[in-house]
Amino acid sequence: MLRNSLALIGALAAFPAAGAPTFSLPVDCELGETCFIQNYVDQNEGDGYFDHTCGPLSYDGHKGTDFALPSTDMMDAGVNVLAAADGVVLGTRDGMIDKVIAAEDIPKLNGKDCGNGVSIDHGDGWVSQYCHMKQGSVSVSQGDQISRGQVLGQIGLSGRTQFPHLHISIREGNRVVDPFAPDRLGVCGESEDTLWAGDISYVGGGLIRVGFEVGVPKYRSVKSGMAGRDRVPSQAKALVLFGYAFGSLPDDEMTLTITGPQGTVFDQTVVLEKTQAQYFRAGGKRTPMGGWPKGLYKGEVTITRGGAQLDQRSITLTVE
Repeated sequence: MLRNSLALIGALAAFPAAGAPTFSLPVDCELGETCFIQNYVDQNEGDGYFDHTCGPLSYDGHKGTDFALPSTDMMDAGVNVLAAADGVVLGTRDGMIDKVIAAEDIPKLNGKDCGNGVSIDHGDGWVSQYCHMKQGSVSVSQGDQISRGQVLGQIGLSGRTQFPHLHISIREGNRVVDPFAPDRLGVCGESEDTLWAGDISYVGGGLIRVGFEVGVPKYRSVKSGMAGRDRVPSQAKALVLFGYAFGSLPDDEMTLTITGPQGTVFDQTVVLEKTQAQYFRAGGKRTPMGGWPKGLYKGEVTITRGGAQLDQRSITLTVE
């Protein structure tokens, strides 16, 4: 049973006291490659939301930082959750199943929105809380002395969540502190302070994964990691490139380009219409008579915002 220290954290913080601890990356993955930050602390104390940069990567009342994985397949393979600083375990929970929670099932959580997790006391009123961990993965117990970087468990999909990620909240006393901007709350813009021990840069949206398919894939296959091929026969029914991304704003553009042995096969730019936490777009062409020329094909997906490139990824495919 979860100790009281793992209840959902309350109101937003005031400024942290001098001598606050520093926190290391709490996940064993490479930001921008094998994981990404989906959401930050909501800095807006009223209706609506914005992150510490005035950007859209948060939601109303969000009180932590979400380190997300690009697929449930990666979650199944196992990605470790790490202690962000030295301390003592205050409480743990394990045993909740990993599943995407439907709106009608939220009351069934009985307040256990955090799912499986761990809370750690760092001294002087500072506590970190780790949520949505994988069922059966929690590897520490109440009272354990913990060292920075020690494995606590693995990223999962337990509790109130829609995608595999670690939600980490940091608080001083009963007040939540945004580690990216601990010097002020209720406003947004550049912050001159941080609680992170290393360089964890803000990324205002970008690509999670790109891939080739022989038709437009289903969104659930994209999110799970099942969609995507590196080889197709020349008589495949179509050649489709997809981009799976996060943090869109209205008027962002995604460009999908396929080139092959005979030059450009497909080139399309899609204008995005709204703010979305995660989304995907796909495009391509049906197979011509006689099939696709055999050889190496390249797919390139580019996201631009305000005329500037936000992210770009490429992938290759062999037509046999």
